[in-house]
Order: sequence, then C-alpha cells, then structure tokens
Amino acid sequence: MKKPDLSRALICAGLVFFFCVPLLKAESFLERLSWSFGGTMLLFPEDNGNRGGPMPVLPAPGAALSYAIWGPLSAELSLDMYLTQYAYDFEWNRALPAEIEHRSAWVFGFLTGIQAVAGFPLGEKFIFRGYGGPAIDLRIITLAASHPDDLSGLPETDARIQTGAIREYLWSRGRWFLPVLGMGFDYRMNEKFLMGLDFRTWFPLYKIWSGEDLPPVEGWRFGLGLRITVR
Repeated sequence: MKKPDLSRALICAGLVFFFCVPLLKAESFLERLSWSFGGTMLLFPEDNGNRGGPMPVLPAPGAALSYAIWGPLSAELSLDMYLTQYAYDFEWNRALPAEIEHRSAWVFGFLTGIQAVAGFPLGEKFIFRGYGGPAIDLRIITLAASHPDDLSGLPETDARIQTGAIREYLWSRGRWFLPVLGMGFDYRMNEKFLMGLDFRTWFPLYKIWSGEDLPPVEGWRFGLGLRITVR
C-alpha cells in the first residue's frame, strides 16, 4: 500500500526546517546544534475488554537533534523507536493490541516529531523546557514469527490476512498523524552535558475525522523518559 504523501511532506519540512534556518548571529551552524539520546517508557492506553491484549507498555530508545534559533527558542527533530504486536478484529474492523500467543503482526514504530522548544533557566543548574509540534508514526508492519500454521485462509485466523488488514488500518485515515506536546526538566551537569526528564503526550487527531466509535482513551499515547543532551 502506498503511504500517505503527507508523511513524506512532513519529513521534508523537518529537513528544511533544520538545515535552511537562517543563521541569526556570527555563530557557525554547528555551534547552534546539540543532540540528545535516551530512553522513554511508552504507554498506549486501550479499553477493549477481553477483545484485545493488555495496555502496551513499551521501552523506546530515542534521539533528538536541536537547533538553537534565538534566545530560549529552538527547533528539534526527534525519533523514538518501539516494537509491539497486533491482531485484527474483523467484527470491530480495527487493529487491536494482542498478547504474544494471539498476535498476527509485528509493528516496528518510528515516532518522528518536529517540535518548537522553549527553554527557561531555573537558577544556575536547572532548565525547564516546553515543546510541541507535528509528529508521525512511521510503522513497518510484518507477519509475526512462529505462526506457520495460521494460514487457514479464513480472515479470523489467517495471520497473513490479518497482517494486511492491520497494515491497511494503521496507515489509513491519517492514523499515523499524532501531534505531540511535552515538558521536561534538565540538570546542568557541566557546560557540555545535561541530564533530563521528559513527559510527552501524543494526540490522536484522526479520531475527529475517522468516523469510528472508539473508546475515549483509544489512540492516545504517553511517554515518560530520561535523556542526556550533549552541547
């Protein structure tokens, strides 16, 4: 299935945003860059009763590249990677998180965000950050391993059919578009290194136009993470 053109446009916009921003002072481009790495615990809340698996709680390594624009303002390109598993419910016509024994597909997610960041010092050692912007979930969806017998040809049990349905569902109606808002605190370890704590929320805006009758918590994502920034 061809992926939505808007996802490519957002990626291109991010590249332009970072590498074509005018230099406002005599500082070199590289002097304005900083990068971060760390890990986040992602929570995907769901309310599907016994039809789906428990709420996914997923470790997600990540990294970010930041460009200082002016004063407290920066632009940031972030990437968080996760792995989870899904099945497809043909009665509800949607993909659901699944336990390992009931899964049909692996989903490799690459949460990519373009954020505007504002940072404010709190004393000499601490910095508060607030940020937000568009984000997309670039998912690679593959047939789960250890299912050689689940090829019955019936949609309810055939892992290949379900994997195709999961791919179609997750990549349609803008379900990959998840704007993000976040806040964080950094501790200045020295002039070059910061240790930080982040909390982020991804918003399922697609629920506005998808026309589905979904539980209120469906599609929301929350992340609590640690990160180290190198200047």
